[in-house]
Amino acid sequence: MDTFQIIVLALVQGLTEFLPISSSAHLILVPKLFGWQDQGLAIDVAAHFGTLLAILWYFRRDLHPLFSDWNRSIRLRKTTGDSVLAWGVLIGTLPAAIAGYFLDDYSEQLRNPLIIASTTLIFGALLWYADASAQNKLRLMQKLDATAQQKNEHQLDLKMILFIGFAQAIALIPGTSRSGITITAGLLMGMSRKAAARFSFLLSIPIILAASLLKTLDLSASPVHIDWFDVMLVTTLSAVSAYLCIYYFIRLLDSVGMMPFIIYRFFLGAVLLWVFL
Repeated sequence: MDTFQIIVLALVQGLTEFLPISSSAHLILVPKLFGWQDQGLAIDVAAHFGTLLAILWYFRRDLHPLFSDWNRSIRLRKTTGDSVLAWGVLIGTLPAAIAGYFLDDYSEQLRNPLIIASTTLIFGALLWYADASAQNKLRLMQKLDATAQQKNEHQLDLKMILFIGFAQAIALIPGTSRSGITITAGLLMGMSRKAAARFSFLLSIPIILAASLLKTLDLSASPVHIDWFDVMLVTTLSAVSAYLCIYYFIRLLDSVGMMPFIIYRFFLGAVLLWVFL
């Protein structure tokens, strides 16, 4: 692959990993649409590692108290501080981790443009319903009580955590969007847009970390030559673009809402059907 193609794929990964539009779908489709060869395992690992660095840096002030309170909750055998949120991230990760372990062999069979088109449209419509429903419920609540608010990520209960966790497992199907389906689930559980997005992004940390480690092990066993300049370039570009994406997505979420991403999903799904049918 030439440098231009590598730059495009790094930016695609960084800009789509945390938006509700499916990074895996774009990384499958961009090479197909432009006739590029597969980017290879090294570039894939570098792109995911870059997004992991971005999310760790964005939540750098949150992760220490989360880990500290989680550790304290184990010692004291009771919840304390942010330990509920920390346990929520761990428990919410289990369904996707289990599903990924057992279904990994079948994942390649799902990398089909028509499957991607279908999931892009279906889960785009579900996101539309969840967002509209959440906003309608909020307006109704505030008519009864002007101070009423939706739940934030610190008010999670086990039912909410498991619902969002099982939703994340569905994201193994390309085109679903891990962030999209978990934000959708959070909205359906009564969370605010920002809270659903923040919890979705925290949930991504163990998933991306595990995927990066597994792919790194595969890479270490591969005889393929690694171009370290390309690896560093992809890591840097995906990290910077992903961080900017997270920052502005959460910052503008209340004013912009989900509709731009819903419209994009409908447009992308329609184009895919037109191209590949």
